[in-house]
Amino acid sequence: MAPTALTRQIAARIVDYIRTEQAPPGTRLVERTLAEHLRVSRSPVRSALRLLEDEGVVGVAERGGYTVLRPVEELPTPAADDDTEELYLRIAADRLDGKLPDRVTENGLARDYGLTPGQLARILRRINAEGWIERLPGYGWEFQPMLTSLRSYEDSYRFRLAIEPTAILEPGFALDRKAVEAVRDQQQELVDGRIWTVSNAELFDLNSTFHETIMECSGNTFFIDGLRRVDRLRRLIEYRRSLARDRAVVRCREHVEIADLLLAGERREAADALRHHLGTVGAEKVTKNRPGG
Repeated sequence: MAPTALTRQIAARIVDYIRTEQAPPGTRLVERTLAEHLRVSRSPVRSALRLLEDEGVVGVAERGGYTVLRPVEELPTPAADDDTEELYLRIAADRLDGKLPDRVTENGLARDYGLTPGQLARILRRINAEGWIERLPGYGWEFQPMLTSLRSYEDSYRFRLAIEPTAILEPGFALDRKAVEAVRDQQQELVDGRIWTVSNAELFDLNSTFHETIMECSGNTFFIDGLRRVDRLRRLIEYRRSLARDRAVVRCREHVEIADLLLAGERREAADALRHHLGTVGAEKVTKNRPGG
């Protein structure tokens, strides 16, 4: 299963932590310390460390846990800060427009987009982590199904309306206070001005992380997996259907309000607020992108 948006975000924050601490190779990473520093539970930290292990940033220590493998100067940089963001978005747009076939080769992508080996590796690693391409056995890559039509996009919001508010009222719902506080703070940063500087891709990650974090509190694996799958399917179409930032900030403010209700123990009110949020933002995005809308 592809890493969730929350796992990817926590992994990036761990890399930032290693860089800030100037931790040399061999430095032991303590899961509990990371969780406390990042203000999240240990579960997403554990998942993020496994992702960083796959990427060669950390390795399993002899006595358990993880240690840093790469020197600070070799740590990966966020995608938005390197030279691949525009190229990544071109590939995303071409895939959404049907200009790329289901199966591609690395040589073909490098040729068609003028990519260096380093750029190609970073882009493929990012797309693979986001879950919309997979390596084929032996040779080549295969794009995974994505939402492309307005009808399927509208259906995705109806699906989310059916499961997300209900998940808050699940008997097994257990609030992960640290995780919800962390995503609430991220949304407040957007409201306070960051909304005007983030890319559409980063905004999607922040918002989907907010919703997935709440869903994970439900304890219902079918709901959790269902939301992750639909988020992965709608990623590319969301880049194109993002709201104008003056409208997006309203939706981020609603996220903060939903989080505050959950943190106050007002689950039913939070479920009602989430239902209203999804219903109105879904209608706004669909109407905005209809002919004449």
